[in-house]
Amino acid sequence: MPLKLREGDPAPPFRLPRDGGGEVSLADFRGRKLVLYFYPKADTPGCTREAQAFSAQRDAFAAVGTDILGVSADPVKKQNSFRDKHGLTIPLASDETHAMLEAYGVWGEKSMYGRTFMGITRTTLLIGPDGRIARIWPAVKVDGHADEVLAAATAL
Repeated sequence: MPLKLREGDPAPPFRLPRDGGGEVSLADFRGRKLVLYFYPKADTPGCTREAQAFSAQRDAFAAVGTDILGVSADPVKKQNSFRDKHGLTIPLASDETHAMLEAYGVWGEKSMYGRTFMGITRTTLLIGPDGRIARIWPAVKVDGHADEVLAAATAL
């Protein structure tokens, strides 16, 4: 599934419910760098490793003026359970309507084990303090990914 967005494009605005209650929006991060990572399903092995890696690096990201937000189509209740079960320290947003996921081009047809279904392609974006997309990682491989994103955030 090809991404609709390109590096240099303005990040599409969003407002989503988040773990712990309340909402989170792109405007909340104005003037700071934001790692926006999309994961297919809370509490699955790859998504858990990715969330744990970003949580472990949270302080290092903060030291270079960068926030982190994970987004999936899971309901907030599932995000809360995921956070609590694995001791995650980064905010998790829920897009059950898929509107934001579609705006970012990460929701679409996927196939696994010969079955076709709709879902999220694991993708990460680094958004600059100006609200523009500085870097895109499509079809992310989890191992080592948080370190690679931290290096890019540090260089930005």
